[in-house]
Amino acid sequence: MRVAPALGLTLLLAACSHNGAQSGTKNVVPSGTEAADHARAMGDSVASFDPKQIGKSDVDRVVDIHRREVFASLRVLAEKLYRRNPREWKKGGHAGIEAALDRLLDPRTGWRLAEAGGRRGTDAILLALREDFAGDRVALFVAGAGGMLNAAFEEKTEFFMLDDLDPQKLYNSARNLEIAAWKLANARDASGALLLLSNEMASPAANLSFEREFGKMIGNLDLLASLIADKGHRTIARVAQSVATAVFLPVAGLR
Repeated sequence: MRVAPALGLTLLLAACSHNGAQSGTKNVVPSGTEAADHARAMGDSVASFDPKQIGKSDVDRVVDIHRREVFASLRVLAEKLYRRNPREWKKGGHAGIEAALDRLLDPRTGWRLAEAGGRRGTDAILLALREDFAGDRVALFVAGAGGMLNAAFEEKTEFFMLDDLDPQKLYNSARNLEIAAWKLANARDASGALLLLSNEMASPAANLSFEREFGKMIGNLDLLASLIADKGHRTIARVAQSVATAVFLPVAGLR
C-alpha cells in the first residue's frame, strides 16, 4: 500500500526535473558559428543609435522626412514622364530610362544641365516647355523643379538645430509647382500636340498619377512652410492667382 504513493512521488519529481532541463536549454547561448548568428540576430533586434541625432530637434527630423518625400516624388515624376515620353531619354543617347535617371538625379550635378544654357530653377522649366527647345524636355523640366526645390531647402540634404529655413521659399515653391503642373499639362506645339504627355483623361484608361505626385510635393511643402512659420513666429505672404496666367514666384533670391 505504501509503494504506490512513493512511486507516484518519484514520477512527479522526475517529470519536473525533465521539464526544468528543457526550459533551461532555451537560455543557453550556442557556441561557434551558431553563437555568431545568435549575436547578429540579437543585434538586429535593437535599433542602432546615430550620434548625429543629438544635434537635431524634433522639427529638424520632421524637415528631413518632408524633404525626402518631396524628392522621392520628384524621382517618381521623372520616371513617369520618361515612360510616357520615351523619345526624350533617347535624345540623350542613354541605354534606357534607368541610365537617364541616374544622370539626371546624380547629386554631383547640382541640378545643372549643359543643355540648360546656364538656366536653373523655374527658368529651366520654362525652357523645357518652349516649342523650339530640341533637347531632353523631361530632364530639363525635372532639373528645373529640382533646382528650385533645392534652393528652397537651402541646398541642404539634412537639417540640424542651427539650420534655418525660410517658410516663404517653401510656400513659393509649392505655388510654382502648381504653375509647373498646369504648364506641363497644357504646353503644345504649333500643330496643337502636347510637348510632353502626362495625365491622360481619356476613359476608361484615365491616368492622373502625375497630378497625384505633384499634389504630394505641394502638400509636403505647404505643411512644412506652416510648421516653420509657426515655429519662428513668422508670416507667409500668401498669393492668390490663376495658374493659367500666373508667373513663377521667386525662390532662390529670397532672404
